[in-house]
Amino acid sequence: METTAPRIAVVYASAQGSTREIADFIGASLSARGATVEVADAEHAPDPTRFNALILGSAVHDRALLPELEGFVRDHRHELRARPVWLFSVGLGPALVGPLGHLMGRAVPKRIAEVRDAVMPRGYRAFAGHYERAGVSLPARALYRLLGGSRYGDLRDWTAITAWIDTVAQELKLPRPQAIPTHP
Repeated sequence: METTAPRIAVVYASAQGSTREIADFIGASLSARGATVEVADAEHAPDPTRFNALILGSAVHDRALLPELEGFVRDHRHELRARPVWLFSVGLGPALVGPLGHLMGRAVPKRIAEVRDAVMPRGYRAFAGHYERAGVSLPARALYRLLGGSRYGDLRDWTAITAWIDTVAQELKLPRPQAIPTHP
């Protein structure tokens, strides 16, 4: 009996490219395991009914997912609830250290929880993204430091992202990767 490769959509909303790069890496990683994967931004996302599973991701601004992803979820909530879905966000929270930073960084903001609860994903994970000092106001930089932000630049933890992809692949019963994709 021949089995067909699962069809997976990775739908993302990115403000400056960090989330897009993570979405592309997720897509390449699942493709390397034999899945048929389509990666698309939320504004040009394919019909969710064409897929066996979906992975949704968004940058976080003002403690909320970007409106493009929120709109996609709102418009397709019934289709998303009918299939396996995973959700990830990309923001500063996971990069914060210290007692206040850990408390703030590990809490799921209300608006993100509302989107999460609307689709009932099998898993949700917050990842750190990019945070550049240039163009950020002095009060915002001071708040970042106060909350435990220790550095600027690319704060993504590719090991944690890869481990999360592995859990998704295991739940989808995908084989080990044929080749290991590299992150940006």
